[in-house]
Amino acid sequence: MKKLILLTASLLLTNLAYAQKYSSKTGRVTFEASVPLFEDVVARDDNNVIVVNADTGDLASISVVKNFHFKTKLMEEHFNESYAETAKYPKATFTGKILNFDQSKLTATPQKYTIKGKLNFHGVNNPVTSIATIYTKDGKIYMQGSFVAKAADYKVTIPKMVMKKVAESVNVEYNYIVVKQ
Repeated sequence: MKKLILLTASLLLTNLAYAQKYSSKTGRVTFEASVPLFEDVVARDDNNVIVVNADTGDLASISVVKNFHFKTKLMEEHFNESYAETAKYPKATFTGKILNFDQSKLTATPQKYTIKGKLNFHGVNNPVTSIATIYTKDGKIYMQGSFVAKAADYKVTIPKMVMKKVAESVNVEYNYIVVKQ
């Protein structure tokens, strides 16, 4: 499965053949769709793969959707079977660009960058804009940020019986430490 993920990420970034690449297989992506007074709806994937072209700011990431783990197994089962339909849509991908990225200007002091791209989840592509904090230390690039996605925009149906327990807007956070390849 890891080879499939790496192959897919490589195919997403074919324009990186001669570029200065940074990557990670242990990126963290967390999402939360909690509402007040009900059980937390939070899941995390610690095996998100990302590749960054340090010359252009292009990037791509991929998550195996079943790698998102919840606090309770039942919630995870419902997510995989009813919401994400992981048998039909096994992965989520993001392809985009860090705008105005210049690796030579990175320092140990965090700087804000805008990332724009497309998120594919549940078989649906939608544009995403995120503000990321990026800095470098010990030859690694650190990147973290967040964005909001609406379940309905990805054709994810929330059943009426749990509609008040799951937020329509999902907060997505990412955290990467990428190393030069």
